[in-house]
Amino acid sequence: MTANGLEAVFLLNRDKLLQFLRSLARADDAEDLLQELWLRATTVEAGPVAKPLSYLYRIAHNLALERYRQTVRAQRRDQDWNESVGETVPGVSDAPSVERVLVARERLRIVEAVLAQQGERAAFVFRRYRLEGHSQRDIAAELGISLSAVEKDLQKVYNAMIALRRQDYAE
Repeated sequence: MTANGLEAVFLLNRDKLLQFLRSLARADDAEDLLQELWLRATTVEAGPVAKPLSYLYRIAHNLALERYRQTVRAQRRDQDWNESVGETVPGVSDAPSVERVLVARERLRIVEAVLAQQGERAAFVFRRYRLEGHSQRDIAAELGISLSAVEKDLQKVYNAMIALRRQDYAE
């Protein structure tokens, strides 16, 4: 069956496919998944399909499964975030403790010192790339250096930061 034939089978069985998707996902997700299924059916680059309806059901199942996995990953990520940040308790400040602020400031001072040890240009390149989001190519043009030089500066800083992190874990 050609792609046009697959579209025809989709259109003839749209309600059944939607009902199937509703059995696998929330109602509002089912509509979105049906739209994705339509896009796949109309843009498929496959050759003739022996059992087009079964093929569409398999794609629908795979789409629903992927949506479920995405939802689980998002929930797990949100749960991990909430656990790491801690829950808000009425009447208690969400601000970090004084001790935590002092430790973070000391850590920042150490990182800045390690960064400064890598040289002014390497520190500038690192800040420009990692903190300000400029492309390596733009930084190279701005400084009048090669892209390779920018990459070497970044690698130098990355290696220093990795060494610092290893030192922290060793302590």
